[in-house]
Amino acid sequence: MPELPEVEALAHHLREHAVGRTVTRVDVASFGVLKTVTPQWTELHGRTVTGAGRYGKHLDLDCDGLHVVIHLARAGWLRWSDQLSPTPPKPGRGPLAFRVHLDGPGFDLTEAGTKKGLAVWIVHDPKDVPSVARLGPDALGLTREQLGELFGGRTERLKTALTDQSLIAGIGNAYSDEIMHTAKLSPYATPGKLPEEALDRLSDAMHEVLTSAVERSVGQAAARLKGEKRSGLRVHARAGLPCPVCGDTVREISFADKAFQYCPTCQTGGKPLADRRLSRLLK
Repeated sequence: MPELPEVEALAHHLREHAVGRTVTRVDVASFGVLKTVTPQWTELHGRTVTGAGRYGKHLDLDCDGLHVVIHLARAGWLRWSDQLSPTPPKPGRGPLAFRVHLDGPGFDLTEAGTKKGLAVWIVHDPKDVPSVARLGPDALGLTREQLGELFGGRTERLKTALTDQSLIAGIGNAYSDEIMHTAKLSPYATPGKLPEEALDRLSDAMHEVLTSAVERSVGQAAARLKGEKRSGLRVHARAGLPCPVCGDTVREISFADKAFQYCPTCQTGGKPLADRRLSRLLK
């Protein structure tokens, strides 16, 4: 799933390559992806792209006051092309969901797999999108003091808190694993009970991991961003491999259709976590 660093890089790419260009046509290949009825997508035709930004994990393309807000969900992606096919795509065929033609280049929004979550809103104000309006403070701008205030009294697991977009915007499954590993904290720690020193480590880790990922990602071609993300991960999606810090075997916890990874030596005092959602540390 694209998270804060990748969406920030996509916004940067659009600022570099799309701003100043005119939307000549929009093709909707999957009407299920479009979450708004009015304004219609045809109202984008003839508008100039004036900006591109990010709200948490949402991408925002400003077309002279009319915003295309995109959430790539789990398997969605933006594919930039210097020349798009002039032939309108056939609805329901393949991964293509939404296409924006500019005066020359353009981009496709695609989604792999059968579980669909890619979403596009066309709005006058990004905050008209419910999931944007609910966002908590952005992870990149969160101070140590704000983090302590947000976590005060919270009883869910740290993994859950870090990925709650209404609490902190921008962090998903992968970077939450990386942040907790860097901070040497268990995914099952209770946010409201973290000592001050642990909160210090967590705040530092959040900024270190996300800033480093943004720096690696910004300026990369959209097609290379997924590979760049994988190359920078130390524990996420590395179950069974040695931890690059201590050499212990990276473990995995699976529940429902998700999984997360951690290092027992670095994060849980050497004790493996039971592989079920509601378990505690094995004794």
